[in-house]
Amino acid sequence: MIEKTNQYKVNPFVTRGASQWVDLHKYFQAGKNSVETCFDTLRKNGYKIYGTSPASTSISIYDLQPTEKLALVFGNEHEGISEDVKAKADGLVHIPMLGFTDSYNISVAASIFLYDLVKKADSLNIPDFYLSEEEKNMLRMKWYRSIVKNSEIHEKVFRKNLQDNL
Repeated sequence: MIEKTNQYKVNPFVTRGASQWVDLHKYFQAGKNSVETCFDTLRKNGYKIYGTSPASTSISIYDLQPTEKLALVFGNEHEGISEDVKAKADGLVHIPMLGFTDSYNISVAASIFLYDLVKKADSLNIPDFYLSEEEKNMLRMKWYRSIVKNSEIHEKVFRKNLQDNL
């Protein structure tokens, strides 16, 4: 989450609990450019950054290939991405539209992008696209720690059982 003027707060009535399964990374430091901070972090981790925009200079979602790590930036539903994001992104991408509107709401657009990219990744048989069993177990452990009371006791027993079964 790139926070510029408002702090993002999870709305439990909108997420219906799904937010507990998603890691949110918030970017805001007073006196610093939040877009730069976020993009610097993403690029250090090997991501190419695309802003979603119906601008005439953007490429079609059909031309976006998941052959490298991608980060998509979605703007708000009224104004889209900021000029700062447009200037600092590696590229712009859009969903071709028919009719009188030039954008979907953010949840629909994100769903379309994710569906399309996963479908393409499956057909390209990209190695390491999906989480490994070790990565899945690390995430499970993190989630369990956040929802189970006295998780350290359960974790100790779990790790012992794992060790005994090796």
